[in-house]
Amino acid sequence: MNSIPSFNGPLETVSSVTREAFRDAMAKMGAAVNIITTDGPAGRAGFAATAVCSVTDSPATLLICLNRSASVFDAVTTNGVVCVNVLASRHEGLSNLFGGKTPVDERFAAADWSRGTTGTPILTDALVSFECRITDQSDIGTHRVLYCSVEGIHHGESEEALVYYRRAYRHVAG
Repeated sequence: MNSIPSFNGPLETVSSVTREAFRDAMAKMGAAVNIITTDGPAGRAGFAATAVCSVTDSPATLLICLNRSASVFDAVTTNGVVCVNVLASRHEGLSNLFGGKTPVDERFAAADWSRGTTGTPILTDALVSFECRITDQSDIGTHRVLYCSVEGIHHGESEEALVYYRRAYRHVAG
């Protein structure tokens, strides 16, 4: 039987998981930077997000976490459709616009967009965009977890990706 050796390195153990300790630890988990867009009866909206991941490939499903106090919350949940636009390194400024308090029209005026079959805005020069329909939702703490069925995929040019790591943007070459 194999045993696992003890770790003798400089490991810091946190005895209580505070909000600050959790946020500091999560800063060490690099993540793709995305702009999530929606349009429909509740209007056009968009926000920057790193809390996006795949759930399954059959059926193709993504998971998006959205703060329930976010200004875009009602538009996203009422419209029921989103587009996950994965950003390239050149989109750093655009991410800042969609991550701040910039008015909606100014956010969208800063880039070129097309419309997909769901009616959501698709960033024309994204690395890849996923058109989705929200099929399930669940509230956890301050956020709503959105389960999104992928209805269309739009591939862009392959280049450096924009990621967020240690509270800063980083560029990752492909």
